[in-house]
Amino acid sequence: MYPVGVWQQSLCRLLLCLLCSWGMGSPPLSTDPEKRDGSQGLRFRLAGFPRKPYEGRVEIQRAGEWGTICDDDFTLQAAHVLCRELGFTEATGWTHSAKYGPGTGRIWLDNINCRGTEQSVTECASRGWGNSDCTHDEDAGVICKDQRLPGFSDSNVIEARVRLKGGAHPGEGRVEVLKTGTWGTVCDRKWDLHAASVVCRELGFGSAREALSGARMGQGMGAIHLSEVRCSGQEPSLWKCPHKNITAEDCSHNQDAAVRCNLPYTGVEAKIRLSGGRSRYEGRVEVQIGAPGSLHWGLICGDDWGTLEAMVACRQLGLGYANHGLQETWYWDSGNTTEVVMSGVRCTGTELSLDQCAHHGTHIACKRPGTRFTAGVICSETASDLLLHSALVQETAYIEDRPLHMLYCAAEENCLARSARSANWPYGHRRLLRFSSQIHNLGRADFRPKAGRHSWVWHECHGHYHSMDIFTHYDILTPNGTKVAEGHKASFCLEDTECQEDVSKRYECANFGEQGITVGCWDLYRHDIDCQWIDITDVKPGNYILQVVINPNFEVAESDFTNNAMKCNCKYDGHRIWVHNCHIGDAFSEEANRRFERYPGQTNNQII
Repeated sequence: MYPVGVWQQSLCRLLLCLLCSWGMGSPPLSTDPEKRDGSQGLRFRLAGFPRKPYEGRVEIQRAGEWGTICDDDFTLQAAHVLCRELGFTEATGWTHSAKYGPGTGRIWLDNINCRGTEQSVTECASRGWGNSDCTHDEDAGVICKDQRLPGFSDSNVIEARVRLKGGAHPGEGRVEVLKTGTWGTVCDRKWDLHAASVVCRELGFGSAREALSGARMGQGMGAIHLSEVRCSGQEPSLWKCPHKNITAEDCSHNQDAAVRCNLPYTGVEAKIRLSGGRSRYEGRVEVQIGAPGSLHWGLICGDDWGTLEAMVACRQLGLGYANHGLQETWYWDSGNTTEVVMSGVRCTGTELSLDQCAHHGTHIACKRPGTRFTAGVICSETASDLLLHSALVQETAYIEDRPLHMLYCAAEENCLARSARSANWPYGHRRLLRFSSQIHNLGRADFRPKAGRHSWVWHECHGHYHSMDIFTHYDILTPNGTKVAEGHKASFCLEDTECQEDVSKRYECANFGEQGITVGCWDLYRHDIDCQWIDITDVKPGNYILQVVINPNFEVAESDFTNNAMKCNCKYDGHRIWVHNCHIGDAFSEEANRRFERYPGQTNNQII
C-alpha cells in the first residue's frame, strides 16, 4: 500500500494531464511502458549467446510474432531508446553482424534512425514495419547499463525461457528453462533432435548435433518444468512446442534432457597448445601471438594462475574442464619455447579463450621469471558439481545461546566473531545461528580435496584432519550487500554421508581414510556440530540475507561455479530469527533475484 500523500500527488498529476488535454485538444501522455501509444502491443526481449542479462540481440514481438532489427544505420541513439524499452536507464554500446547469433522470423525494422530522446522505438524513422533487405546475419544487439528504470513494469519484457548447464564444451549442456522467474529442467521423455535443435537455435547456435537423455550432462536440482516436448524443429522457442506440464510423479532428475549443438568454427583452439605432458590432456600452456607472417609461440607467467584461468584454457583447447591450474611446470619439458609472452591473466571462468581474460598488455611482469614458473593445466572431460540443499537450511535454522566454557575448541579454530577474543572467558555466552548443510555432488566426477593426504593438517582439539583451508563461507549480509557477520568451515570430514539408491559410498574420514564426495552422494554437516554456525552476538535486529558459499576460493574444479552460492531472507528481532525463501544463487531469473534483495527494511535495516 502507498502512503496517502503519494495517492494525492498521483491524483493531482492525473487531473493536470486531463485539464491540459482538454485545453490543448490532445490526449494525455502516459509514462507506463504498457500504456504508451508507441509501444502498445509490442514486447521486447534480449536473446542470443554468450551474453549477460543486460545485453543481447534485440527482439521485438509484434502481432504475436517475434522478430529482429537490422544493423543498417543503427546507432547508439537507437540503442538508448531500445534499452529504455527493455527497462534499463540507457545504453553503453551496441553490436552489429549478429554478434549474439542470428535470430529467426521477421526482421521488423531496418534503417532505423533515432535521436535518442524518443519514448518509443515507434517514434524513430525507419523503412517501416517488416520492410527490410537484410538477412539475420545483420541482426543488431545492444549493451545496456545494468541499472533499471524506477517503477518499470517487468511485464513488458519477455524473458528468453532457456540455458545450458553442466556441459564440458560450448554449445552443450543440460537444458534448463525459465518459468515464473524460476529455472528448471526438462524431462527426457520423447526428447529428440527436433526439440534439441529448437533449443540450439534459441541460444544462437546452429542445429543440434545430439539430443541426450538420462541426465548425461549431470542432474539438475529443483523444479522440472516440461515433459513430453514435441517440436517440429521450426519453432522459435521451446515453449512454443506442444508439451506436458510436469507433476512430481512424472519424472525425476535422472531423466534430465541435454543437447550438443553444432557450432561455427572460430579458430580459437588453433591459438593455444600444451607441451610436455604425459597425455594430450595436460602440459605447459603455450599461446600464439604476433601478426600474420610473424606468428610465434610463447609461455604464460604462472603468477596468480588458478582454477578459473585453467578452466578457460581447457575450454579453448576443446579438452573440457580443468582438474588443476599449475603455477610451476619445471617438470614438463617446454622444448624450444622459452619466451614468456603473457602475464597477469585473470579470468572469470566463462570466457571462450584466454584472449578474452584480463591480462597485462605488451609489458610482461612476472614476480618469478623463468620457464620454471609458467602456467600449466591438467584437463578432464568430466568434473564435479556441488550444490547445497537449500530447503534443509531453512528447515533447520535456529538460535542457540552457547556458554563460553563450551566454546574453547571453536575459538581455537577461529569459528567465532572477533569480539569473542575480548569476552570474559569462561563466563557469558555467544549467540549462534545454527543450521544443517547437506552438500550434494550432482556432477560427473567425484569431488576430491585439492591437497593430498600427506599435507592434511591434524587438529588435536576436535580430533580430525583438515583437507582444505576453507571449504564453505557462511555470511550474514544486509540487503544491500554489507557483511555484518561471518563464519567459515574447513572440510574437516569430507565424506559420503548418504547416497542415492544405486550409488555406493566411497569416502569415509575415519581412521585417516580418503576424503571426498562421490557422484550421486552428499555430505551432511548437522546443525549440532562445532563451527556449523554463524556467531551473531554482535548483530543488531533487522532484515538480512543469509548466504552460504561452497568451495569459495575455487580450490577444486567444478563444472559450474554459478550454483555454489545459496541465499535466504533472514529476519531477526533480537530474540528469534526467521529464515525463509532459501534458494541456490542461480535458481531465479535476474529480475527475481533483484526483487529478492529488495524486501522491506533494506533502507534502515530495522524490522518493519
